[in-house]
Amino acid sequence: MKKYLLDLKVVENIRLHANYCLLKFTAEEALPPMIPGQFVQVKVEGSTSTFLRRPISINFVDREKNELWLLVQLIGDGTRRMAAYLPGEMVNIMLPLGNGYSFPTADEKDKKFLLVGGGVGTAPLLYMGYCLKEKGFQPHFLLGARSEADLMQIKAFETIGPVYLTTEDASAGERGYVTDHSILTKERFDRIYSCGPKPMMMAVARYAASQAIDCEVSLENTMACGIGACLCCVEKTKENHNVCVCTEGPVFNIKELSWQI
Repeated sequence: MKKYLLDLKVVENIRLHANYCLLKFTAEEALPPMIPGQFVQVKVEGSTSTFLRRPISINFVDREKNELWLLVQLIGDGTRRMAAYLPGEMVNIMLPLGNGYSFPTADEKDKKFLLVGGGVGTAPLLYMGYCLKEKGFQPHFLLGARSEADLMQIKAFETIGPVYLTTEDASAGERGYVTDHSILTKERFDRIYSCGPKPMMMAVARYAASQAIDCEVSLENTMACGIGACLCCVEKTKENHNVCVCTEGPVFNIKELSWQI
């Protein structure tokens, strides 16, 4: 897929939480095609300690408004500078990067799809769920966080499909991790898509493998360049090969990875 280097205008900056913000960007021309699971690299101006672009998952693409949404977790100087963007500010963004989730075929309309996310890893699942529904499939969401305050965009997810929640402190949904939720014993899903902290995805992968469920995960390895040049984001496959997550991923079927069991 062709890559673009675009100057996008900030439309809105919504502080969802002390540590999270939702940035909405637009362009004069129509935004290029983007697939759920892909990411962008944001050039951060105005931060003396941020020299590399910041990789951010594509949260949503609103074609009617010609908007790109990015859900940003404030971690260091770069993301904190991004959280200070003002409407009208221009930001240079490289997009779209990597490979996204695969879509089911037309003959899978009666199958059940579960999208599992944790923390800021829920970001790409909003767009994936929207696209699945748009294609006639019914997505279900299983979302986890430390507490209710850390659950992002729940109302937006609920407009797309059923949402099941877990929190470690039981402030929302069921207590525990996503793999502890009772829905996994009540329902049988045919395919799982996941993104979040690596330990969470590994647990999801173990569950999927034990149930013979096809599963794709979006890895969040450190990506400095986004084009496979720096080799910062390599991941080991089951054949003991190293692959660049930014170019050959970030989405992988768990059957490809060394940590699927």
